[in-house]
Amino acid sequence: MDRFEEMQAFAAVVDAGSFVRAAEALQVSKTAVSRLIGDLEARLGVRLLHRTTRRLSLTVEGEIFHARCKELLAGVEEAEAEVTARADEAVGLLRLNVPVSFGLMHLAPLWPAFLQQHPNVTLDVTLSDRIVDLVEEGYDLAVRIAQLPSSSLVSRKLTSTRLVLCASPEYLRRHGTPAHPLEIARHAVFSYTLLATGEQWNFDGPQGPVSVKVTPRMRSNSGDTCCAAALQHQGIVLQPSFMVGHHLRSGALVEILPACRSLELGVYAVYASRKHVTRKVRVLIDFLVEAFRIRPWGD
Repeated sequence: MDRFEEMQAFAAVVDAGSFVRAAEALQVSKTAVSRLIGDLEARLGVRLLHRTTRRLSLTVEGEIFHARCKELLAGVEEAEAEVTARADEAVGLLRLNVPVSFGLMHLAPLWPAFLQQHPNVTLDVTLSDRIVDLVEEGYDLAVRIAQLPSSSLVSRKLTSTRLVLCASPEYLRRHGTPAHPLEIARHAVFSYTLLATGEQWNFDGPQGPVSVKVTPRMRSNSGDTCCAAALQHQGIVLQPSFMVGHHLRSGALVEILPACRSLELGVYAVYASRKHVTRKVRVLIDFLVEAFRIRPWGD
């Protein structure tokens, strides 16, 4: 039973003055219209229409119900028109989930410009390195840094970053510079606990892949904490170029074994479905793609 179709058919019959013209307006058969009206009257338990061979007229109950039907159907049309209009413009609340360090260093400076371009959008930005469930937790979009995004989500690549093995010049002066990845195991290292490979650091060098098992002096779920230790000459870190790039340019940190590359990671905008992507999500993705067309951290 479709109450909306019954109400639509009833209103059409009254407005058209006949079942035939109502069927033409609705682009269905006269039989279908008659069945819908019959089902409606049976469900309500009252007669809505007086039917004669020459004309139709409303009963008292029919007049009351017709007035309410017109109000409700008009409300549906207005709601559809409003949603359609909103789909064509960037408007409303946009809930985002972004990684902590990347969010602070490279996304936070972008939000004012985005809001200025789209004054009818409101942002709700959560910073977390936890992989959230976009649908379950009500996020419109997330920024994720990974080798490959989740296959269950739709993604668009914004840019890329690579993991860089580095330390301060002072630390290397005191303890020596590793000449081979396997020598890293003998050094003090500061490990990011959310790294996908854990404490197995992988490299691809001139002689092929090398995997090193490290024993950290300290573990942290904050890459910034690891970097702080390296800047204080305490040891070696394996951190993304988006985080250490400016330290490498300033000379505060230096890359170790540049010929031995570690993982390259993509920075992705991910969202739940390719269908019915709202305008506000589309304009944000386009904005981020343009913002990262040139990587601010180099590489």
